[in-house]
Amino acid sequence: MKNKTPTIGSFIDSDEEELYNIIERDDYVPGPSLLTPERLLEWQVAARATINEERTKISIRLPKTDLLRLKAKAMREGMPYQTLIGSILHKAVSR
Repeated sequence: MKNKTPTIGSFIDSDEEELYNIIERDDYVPGPSLLTPERLLEWQVAARATINEERTKISIRLPKTDLLRLKAKAMREGMPYQTLIGSILHKAVSR
């Protein structure tokens, strides 16, 4: 299902609106991935360490800005944002 097009005033700020407009242009070409082979290996090791653990579905309320930042970071890392959130939580409770 395609996301709804944001409306005027639904952006966090003018920078977010500008970024949205750049990405939505027909001539947009994404830059190189920041996912290095070392970073990919790190994520693979983390995934393997948790792959066999039982999963529990939860709901959580986050500020919209935090979720947008998490999604952007996950995109830069080349992973689903829910995986990134799980990894961050895992690291926090494993320390």
